[in-house]
Amino acid sequence: MKERVYGVADTTFSRVNMGEIAINTIRREDPEADIVRYTVPGIKDLPVAAKRLIDSGCNGVITLGWVGKTQLDKYSYLATSIGLITVQIMTSTHVIDVTVHEDEAEDEESLKEIAIDRTRKHSVNLVRLVRDGKNALTGMAGKGLRQGYRNAGQLD
Repeated sequence: MKERVYGVADTTFSRVNMGEIAINTIRREDPEADIVRYTVPGIKDLPVAAKRLIDSGCNGVITLGWVGKTQLDKYSYLATSIGLITVQIMTSTHVIDVTVHEDEAEDEESLKEIAIDRTRKHSVNLVRLVRDGKNALTGMAGKGLRQGYRNAGQLD
């Protein structure tokens, strides 16, 4: 196994192949690394997928989820988020949670653009954290950077 191994956990519920986007982005950013993909049915399965990827030797994981519009969907995401945070605490390993919510956009094309942008940007963030270490993002602190939308910008 190579020095750096990235885990990509995605779901069959997603309406965009975010796993493929993440893999392509990670390969472009860190071509020497290995990537392991783990696809599960839905978001509530992502915490165990992330934990299994870490247990198998991944140095960092990106999880890619899709949340429906109902209140029940939002509760499922909340449970997932708590699970992913717990995995990070248990393993001292970054798990970048990339989630797209159906009610973020009025139309499907905009929703697709959000998914692609968010996945690419967070994939780069994961590579920087794993490859370059804990201070890799420090130079970008306070810049109002966003994933999925235009950057908010820095307040002077």
